[in-house]
Amino acid sequence: MKITAQEIARRIDLSCVRTTSNKAEIEEMVSAAIRYGFGQVSVLECFIPYTKQLLQGHPEVRIVGNVSFPSGSDSTAVKVFQAEAMKAAGCDEIDMVINVGMLRSGMLTEVEADARAVVAAARPLPVKVIIEIMYLTPEEVRAACEIAIRAGAAFVKTGTGWASRGTTLEDVTLVKSIVGDRVQIKASGGIRGVDGLAAMYRAGARRFGINLKSGIEIVETALALGGVEV
Repeated sequence: MKITAQEIARRIDLSCVRTTSNKAEIEEMVSAAIRYGFGQVSVLECFIPYTKQLLQGHPEVRIVGNVSFPSGSDSTAVKVFQAEAMKAAGCDEIDMVINVGMLRSGMLTEVEADARAVVAAARPLPVKVIIEIMYLTPEEVRAACEIAIRAGAAFVKTGTGWASRGTTLEDVTLVKSIVGDRVQIKASGGIRGVDGLAAMYRAGARRFGINLKSGIEIVETALALGGVEV
């Protein structure tokens, strides 16, 4: 099956979420999103109102807010407040970092309650639960995926992009083997090139978190190829 460059662009969340990300970089990202047809732009909380302003007249580009980013260690009350504030500020989707430390401590009941509370606060916006797969054992990945599903997440997202390594094809394959068709998968962090994205699509990922430079390179390559086999 071949998918078009436009379809690839719609499935990409451009990200501008580094500590040093500034207004000029967000302006560049939003301009590229409009030009190339990227589906989503992801920013830190302080820049949501400005991003919303830049996107006036372009409802086709959705804004992604990031709750408890990048550590996931905030209290549930803080996460809920953030989700509600981001929803009020005009976000279209919410990405929430799971409490990795609690998960690795075996505190699964607490982690699930935390995720459930954020999903409820964000409703009706879709929530992607970021599991930071780079730090987890296969057993912990399974637990995190099941928690995300029970909490009502729309996606399991592999990582923040802040970890010591990026997402691999093996990561996506593992998540898919656990979740099946019960929830969608977003691969994020370290995705480079059309071939890598296509391989992850075949493995089950349907959304991709990618930085601006790599996103443009992927879409321009797909345009030159007349689409990508997946």
